[in-house]
Amino acid sequence: MKQLLHTVGYYMVYGGIFILSILPLSVLYLFSDLACFFLYRMAGYRRAVVVQNLSRAFPEKKYTEIHRINRAFYRAFTGYFAEITKMFTASVRQMEKRVHFRNAHIIDEYTRKGKNVIVALGHCGNWEMLNITPLALKSEVFAVYKPLRNKIFDRLMIRMRSRYGIKPLPSDTVAKHILNRGNPSAVYLFPADQCPGAITDENKCTFLNQETGMYRGIEKLAKKTDSAVVFFHITRKKRGYYQIECIPVCENARTDMADIIPAYIRLLEKNIREEPYGWLWTHKRWKI
Repeated sequence: MKQLLHTVGYYMVYGGIFILSILPLSVLYLFSDLACFFLYRMAGYRRAVVVQNLSRAFPEKKYTEIHRINRAFYRAFTGYFAEITKMFTASVRQMEKRVHFRNAHIIDEYTRKGKNVIVALGHCGNWEMLNITPLALKSEVFAVYKPLRNKIFDRLMIRMRSRYGIKPLPSDTVAKHILNRGNPSAVYLFPADQCPGAITDENKCTFLNQETGMYRGIEKLAKKTDSAVVFFHITRKKRGYYQIECIPVCENARTDMADIIPAYIRLLEKNIREEPYGWLWTHKRWKI
């Protein structure tokens, strides 16, 4: 019975999203703008958290500028949901017009040499648009993710993320997968800016002017497998259109670079400072 209810619930939610997804993106943006008005003006969803995070990350910015970025963040944030909804039905051609990759040949060169490539990225812009990465590369692409507690939405996200050829890979299986010598070289997308539960001597770093905990998993895994590491710099060119620049960090993690995380932090900070409204500011990353 539980499985039946899950299946019925899944198809009901999927059916609703599918119908919405058929609508033009311009119409979906109207819905997202209404959601922005409600979240920002009416409900004040985590508005104090966002302002506090922005103020602490950019102490040099004036009060008026912080609030301008705050408003821009909410409009961008709700707009991402419109774009994600559209991806349930958008064609390959439509998506390729909206996401442009620069220097993707760097990754192809690494995989051609038999190297696995760990792509480190942050929650900048609409990171879900990276689901079309397999269309820009000549190798398999796995997206490392943490399964959602809600099984229906977890199943929906897997379906949406895999539409363009990407292969979702639960985070607790990625090390075993890469270390399996039977697997050919591939690309692994890691959103690496999540915050650990507590700051320790091992994960402590300075990020956006603050003492921060940062998972070191990508560095450990890259060194253990001697993978190449690349950073994805995500830029929103205009609403619904993104540029992904592939920036090499190191080709042989075991020998080329000892400090992958500091390099990642510098690149991520640059990405955030260029478009401060684009990062995910609603999380309580820094404790008072």
